[in-house]
Amino acid sequence: MTVQDVIEGFAEGVAEDGRRDTYADVLFQEAVRIGMELNCQYHTPEEIREIMGRLTGKKIDDSFRLFPPFYTDFGKNITIGKDVFINSGCHFQDQGSITIGDGSLIGHNVVLVTINHDLNPKENRKNHYAPIKIGSHVWIGSNATVLPGVTVGDWAVIAAGAVVTKDVPARTVVGGVPAKILKAVPKEEPQETLQKQALMQEISRHGREVEVTYEAAM
Repeated sequence: MTVQDVIEGFAEGVAEDGRRDTYADVLFQEAVRIGMELNCQYHTPEEIREIMGRLTGKKIDDSFRLFPPFYTDFGKNITIGKDVFINSGCHFQDQGSITIGDGSLIGHNVVLVTINHDLNPKENRKNHYAPIKIGSHVWIGSNATVLPGVTVGDWAVIAAGAVVTKDVPARTVVGGVPAKILKAVPKEEPQETLQKQALMQEISRHGREVEVTYEAAM
């Protein structure tokens, strides 16, 4: 039995498996233990990245930053990109999968939920799982909640206190309960990106000049 077996067991329509459920409980308790280790004493940024690596089961980039406390009841279905910042008090319920793109900022007390419960009493509150996908350079404000199955596009902003029930288009600002589109994000690229583009154009231009000079010399 592997972590991947447990993750695949969260998919809709998968047959019940007692062994898989037992191992899932072991992983849940491991997440609680690692979470207590993370949250109950001071750690350097390097130590935090190492602990988060154990919690997620994945390599955490050196650019990642987190201010504890941080809470998750599984951890192994979280994927974090480069240059991501997570502020204190966040709760990630990740059995259904949480993916965070490069350069994203997650504010205080943000809740990312990938589990829903069946409304029909005969199903006895059966779990239903759906992924949350957060694009690159997304900013999620404090105390926002993102519900199962939501995809957030690149450069989108989720206002503080919002409850996000539907996909958020790229380069939009959403807010409210439930969250609605409030306005668009400007399409200008960051200064650093513009500088890189200018540099590449300059390199390309000089390269062509060298080629022309070489051909003339022939």
